[in-house]
Amino acid sequence: MRKDNCYRITVEQVNPESAGVKSLQFDFQDREDLFNIVEQLKQSSGLEQAAATKVGLALRLLGPVMMQNRKHPLFVDFMPHFKNFMHNLKSKVKAAVKPE
Repeated sequence: MRKDNCYRITVEQVNPESAGVKSLQFDFQDREDLFNIVEQLKQSSGLEQAAATKVGLALRLLGPVMMQNRKHPLFVDFMPHFKNFMHNLKSKVKAAVKPE
């Protein structure tokens, strides 16, 4: 039996000129440990830490949606490129993690 990790994402507009605060919030489940993915990207992707955090989160939000909707016209052309990107990213991270 698969145990998913549960997450809550909150995005708030922090523009001080804005009269009201706009926000988005949603929960999602993922089979992957988002915090572990972000940490691995911070350590081995070559990206700055803030960029690695954004990439890790974006990939875990976009990837499962694309897989569930891979035949949808929005994703059909992009899917092969996404697969190639993910393969290259995983190879780079794996190569950077040295077993002790």
